[in-house]
Amino acid sequence: MPLQAAMIVVDNSESSRNGDYQPSRFDAQADAINIMFESITQSNPESSVGLMSMGGKGPEVLSTLTTERGKLLDGLHRTKKKISGSCHLATGIQIASLALKHRQNKSQRQRIIVFVCSPVADDEKKLVSLAKKMKKGNIDIDFVLFGDLDDDDVQKKLEAFNTAVKAGENSHLVVVPPSGKLLSDQLITTPILLGEGAAGGSSGMAEGGGGDFGDFDFDPSADPELALALRMSMEEENARQAKQAKDEEEAAKKTNLEDIEEEGEKQPLLNEQGEPSGSGSAEGKKDNKKGDDDKMDTS
Repeated sequence: MPLQAAMIVVDNSESSRNGDYQPSRFDAQADAINIMFESITQSNPESSVGLMSMGGKGPEVLSTLTTERGKLLDGLHRTKKKISGSCHLATGIQIASLALKHRQNKSQRQRIIVFVCSPVADDEKKLVSLAKKMKKGNIDIDFVLFGDLDDDDVQKKLEAFNTAVKAGENSHLVVVPPSGKLLSDQLITTPILLGEGAAGGSSGMAEGGGGDFGDFDFDPSADPELALALRMSMEEENARQAKQAKDEEEAAKKTNLEDIEEEGEKQPLLNEQGEPSGSGSAEGKKDNKKGDDDKMDTS
């Protein structure tokens, strides 16, 4: 994963109490957020993660961008007591984008990851307009839609948003239907955690191929934890090789600069008489001495 600043938006609306994901939809999000934090910060130690909620009376920033896992866990603990109301998707994304603008490292790529497990009241036209605004601001938006919702209206709105905001393979919509697996385990094999290029390899992984895991030929969905470990190990190795190549290139440049001779560098520092060569040669000094002697004789 590239250097990034990611704001994760948790859905703490009344629907997050539902138990179709054990022990509840909210706790499933908390577990997945923990995995996301680990994946983002370990792939690049300078990346930072923030957290906010979009349910209850309105969106609330629970933790500004940080590299400390404890701040996110504390925010999740506090917001678990505030599960109520409906989700405020559009407002939540706007506040998250403002939080990203205050990131200390401006070279960090801006990213918002939104968990949705409840009906969305915002109309599609408003969401598409917001998506275009986010795209103009170079902000990637990822959606995790999960839970057994009554209709397909939410998915259609998120698909329209994703189509409008998408630039290349930077923004994703992942739909996770209820199953016996943990939400976090199912997210490990998605482009949201695997990074860019995983979307193209996802079809190959579904057919049992190695996907984005090089020579490791296995189905990531069979062992999500091993898939994540391999992915992170490969990213660390690629980073090490890139650093080594950069160091070797800088060393080569330094060697080339040392080999360049300055003007007059071939001329020896001392002449045959053991005196400094160049303009202050022995002959010049001898002539000067002779001139001084002549001057003395004249006087």
